[in-house]
Amino acid sequence: MEKILIVDDSVLQATQLKNILQEEYEITVAHTAAEGLHQASNGNYSLILLDVVMPEMDGFTLLKKLQEEIITQSVPVILITSLSDVENEQRGLVLGAVDYITKPFHSLIVKARVNTHIKLYNYRRQVEQQSMTDQLTGIANRRKYEQYCAAKWQEAARLQLPFSICMFDIDRFKVYNDTFGHPAGDKVIAAVAKTAASLLQRSTDFLARYGGEEFVALIFGDPSEKIFAHLKKIRQAVEDLHIPHDPSVSEWVTVSVGGVTVVPQVGSDYDFYLKVADTMLYDAKKHGRNQVVWADERMKQLWEKGASL
Repeated sequence: MEKILIVDDSVLQATQLKNILQEEYEITVAHTAAEGLHQASNGNYSLILLDVVMPEMDGFTLLKKLQEEIITQSVPVILITSLSDVENEQRGLVLGAVDYITKPFHSLIVKARVNTHIKLYNYRRQVEQQSMTDQLTGIANRRKYEQYCAAKWQEAARLQLPFSICMFDIDRFKVYNDTFGHPAGDKVIAAVAKTAASLLQRSTDFLARYGGEEFVALIFGDPSEKIFAHLKKIRQAVEDLHIPHDPSVSEWVTVSVGGVTVVPQVGSDYDFYLKVADTMLYDAKKHGRNQVVWADERMKQLWEKGASL
């Protein structure tokens, strides 16, 4: 059932709207703008019905705040106005509201407008999801990664929590393609992605195809030792698929993994640490492949198989 948030200081007005819509939707009511902002930021709503005239913080101010928040900026907002309030309707639409509902309420019109904008919202989400998904592997694509990493980096800096950037790619993949052909290579990329995704399933884990046979994972909240151990399991799981490689270079398809764990500071440069992760990946490949090399919070390298290889 789709979720709708009603933000209205009038108990009578909010109750009327809830009674019109509650048979078809799950309704939450907030009677202040501050409560509405909190609910919108912590709930998964498909639509917000927002009264323009409220004490302390009016609907226009709340609308601006909703537009500024990453979590809420895509949620459609319908304004609640009086029949003669044309100026406020115009102002709200300019600020980003998708429509308005006038008082007194007509149930058929309310239902029709709500239904239309929820359908449009779901359609936009579906299109956006498709545009953010790598078609070969089904995981996030480079575009989604670039959108996600900035927001999560800022969140980790604000909360002062460990943030891990992991890069890995398939060892000697060009040789594999040259030996078995590109269709077989595509199957290997998909199999590696599926294996990694199966071991990165928490809500704080993120995996994307970075390009070609290379992947990037972002992991939120765990110290380097725990991340290092988990990435070794992912590397081993890929090897355990036992996908035959060209015997002149390797028995099985494997991956090399490099990464870094850091507690970001406000204003610190994400791209610098991405380069650190890429350097760890380079070291893993340079010293024998099929291994994990990690930089911990003190920038000390952790080697799965030893730097002497």
